[in-house]
Amino acid sequence: MKETNRHHPLQIVYDLGVIIKNTFFIIVILFVFQAGSDSPFVKYGRIAFFILLAGTIIYLVFRWYTHKYTLTQTAFVLTEGVFSKKRKTVPYSKVQHVKRKTNLFHRIFRVTSITFETSSQGDDSSVKFDVVTPAEAGRLEKQVYQQTSIDQEIDSVSQDAEEATQQEEEAPADAVVHFSPTKKEVIKASFTSLSFLAIIPLVGSQFNKLDDLLPDDVQGEGVLSFILERWWLITLAVLALIILLMIGGAIWTFLKYGKYEIASDSEKVYITKGILEETAFSITKKNVQAIQIQQSFMKRILGLAEVKLVCAGALGDDNTDEVNSLYPFLPVAKAHQLVEEILPSYKLTDTMQRLPREAFWLRMLTPSWFWLIATAVLYFWKPDLFGLSDYWWAISIILLVLVIMSRILNFKNSRYTIHDTFIQLRTGGFGTSLFLSKRSRVIEVEVSRNIVQKKLGLASLSTVNRANPVLHTNMNDVPQEWAEAFFAWYKGRNQEVELK
Repeated sequence: MKETNRHHPLQIVYDLGVIIKNTFFIIVILFVFQAGSDSPFVKYGRIAFFILLAGTIIYLVFRWYTHKYTLTQTAFVLTEGVFSKKRKTVPYSKVQHVKRKTNLFHRIFRVTSITFETSSQGDDSSVKFDVVTPAEAGRLEKQVYQQTSIDQEIDSVSQDAEEATQQEEEAPADAVVHFSPTKKEVIKASFTSLSFLAIIPLVGSQFNKLDDLLPDDVQGEGVLSFILERWWLITLAVLALIILLMIGGAIWTFLKYGKYEIASDSEKVYITKGILEETAFSITKKNVQAIQIQQSFMKRILGLAEVKLVCAGALGDDNTDEVNSLYPFLPVAKAHQLVEEILPSYKLTDTMQRLPREAFWLRMLTPSWFWLIATAVLYFWKPDLFGLSDYWWAISIILLVLVIMSRILNFKNSRYTIHDTFIQLRTGGFGTSLFLSKRSRVIEVEVSRNIVQKKLGLASLSTVNRANPVLHTNMNDVPQEWAEAFFAWYKGRNQEVELK
């Protein structure tokens, strides 16, 4: 048994900051909005707040004093609890991924955080150190990898904090860098992500403040009405809004995706990103269960795609979709190229089969419950939008057109194929999602047929892959013969997987 360690003393400050952040709304009400109030409710509310804050600080100090961790040769041993002790052991062999995150708090105090995601569920799904020195984070990671042999050997950890900080943000020296976005690609990404729309509420909130700056006759008329009645002001307002959206979106995207880098070695994929809040994440290749290439409607227009790695084990509670994404705004050709470079054991193919014509008529003639319910709501509610309450039926027609267009696009976009030991499925209407997995990684399949599908010789299939949460992939209305061939193909999995 090695030396037992307490967490970093700054853990107390970090936890207190989280609590203050979660109660920020209450603080604003008691001490800002009601700053001059003599109400007994506000007065005693402030007293209760300070009592609870003092009690919380005492509790956090005791929790820091009692929470400890030990690194044995094979596992983390965590001692937790203030009033009742709890001890749990998490073997290194269960560790699937490692994530380091450095936000503004960590930068100020020259520390970092590190999380070891495991294949377990519940309380043992991860071992998280919210505040550690970079040197200690490196020691923890080194201990895990040395004992489990799931990664290459990590260089000896320097005791110099600055050098350790640089190491945590970079992939190993022998890793190959596959992608780092250019400035042009970051700007393009700002439009695709629609992040610039976040500035619209901010602009709208300032309209009332503009009243004080305008003449009295304009104030009575209202800023918005004053602008809408003058075409030249409309033009200037639109141009100003577009410029603000472009600048705001570009800044937001740069702060979030700046310094983005995708690298890999023989064992792992390394993803680093962020300017103000830096995140470094590594994915063990052998834990990749499937690949998803997704395109939203806007991304399809611009020829971009997002590659996601479906992994066994947890990927963290925060921003899981972002963690396992290689990069949300890759050119389609580059996305396919990255898959082949980073995961050479996975093979994509452009040759896929279309759905039969029977599937088209089945989809077009199936009632749309969404449209029927929406039409009923519009009929009884008759929303008064821009004074057009008598034209509720026009909204219903627009929804119906969108439903029909979505079904037509879904039929045209849907593809399926089996090649060697891989299954590849693509679905979606305005946006699409392509699924690729090895037969050995699919843990469950199902083929089903309803009454109508039986008449038309069609079937639906679904696959299940290990992930958190479990990934279910469905493909509807494939030919019955292909579904039977798919089932027979899957039986060959028994020759590829050893049952322990």
